[in-house]
Amino acid sequence: MQARVLRVAAPGGPDVLKPESVILPAPAPGEVRVRQTAIGLNYLDVYHRSGLYPLPMPTGVGSEAAGIVEEIGPGVSLVSAGDRVVYAGGPPGAYASQRNVEAARLVVIPDGVTDELAAAVMLKGMTVEYLLNRCHAVKPGEFVLFHAAAGGVGLLAGQWGRRLGATMIGVAGGGDKCRLAREHGYEEVVDRTSEDVVERVKAITGGAGVPVVYDSVGKATFDVSIACLAPRGLFVSFGTTTGAPPPVEASALQKRGSLYFTRPTLVIYTARREELVASATAVFDMVTRGVITVHIGARYALADAARAHADLEGGRTVGSSLLIP
Repeated sequence: MQARVLRVAAPGGPDVLKPESVILPAPAPGEVRVRQTAIGLNYLDVYHRSGLYPLPMPTGVGSEAAGIVEEIGPGVSLVSAGDRVVYAGGPPGAYASQRNVEAARLVVIPDGVTDELAAAVMLKGMTVEYLLNRCHAVKPGEFVLFHAAAGGVGLLAGQWGRRLGATMIGVAGGGDKCRLAREHGYEEVVDRTSEDVVERVKAITGGAGVPVVYDSVGKATFDVSIACLAPRGLFVSFGTTTGAPPPVEASALQKRGSLYFTRPTLVIYTARREELVASATAVFDMVTRGVITVHIGARYALADAARAHADLEGGRTVGSSLLIP
């Protein structure tokens, strides 16, 4: 089986993504071959391509895709040929027309959910699920501050948090992104390009600050996030789109109000198959019941992945973006 793939020979900018034609072997024991119909674009892909998260080179890129099971390997019973499936996580390499995937990482797509929708929501939705349900259990009436509120994760978090009864405060850049965030569950939205985030958050919370802040931005927002927290608040750092935040000193957490700091990852929160299935089930339940809607802001041909990466890094995307093989 011949497949079209994008690979990286050495870390660098978007232009290091190069197309190749490869011969896929038959699926190994525990694997299936998936003909991919939609591929999710995530900032994790940028980290892998750029070398921020070092990988052995050359490497594939991409952690999320949906498609059709074409062939199953020995010992596979979780899925069957013809099933529509989606996966998120595992070894990079989703930027491909076909791929052999470990069956234990696959989830069957529910009826009523398209392949594109599944690929747009799986990784980002499970990220929101573990952040709001398990990393910190968001409570009714609680203030929650979420950076990058108009991004793929941010738009889902606004809706999910509102469903949990929280007062969601989003941070976004520019009027269009702020309006989009308000349409997706955020009761308050702060425009970081024209407003002082700390002042607005303190005004919204009556000077108390928030009990939890979710920050995927990293270096550029670290001090702001710390300043927005209430005493004994939790700083959840789950991304570094502007670079890594500075080292966290224990004494700083003490002096700023006995704060907590954590750096969680989806990999750990879905490491066991039962955790993966439970998280994905929760996401698709939210989707099929209409609790959350998924905003697909852009679709790119797989061959245009370099342009997609440039748009993502340049802040020109909103919501979820897809690559179409």
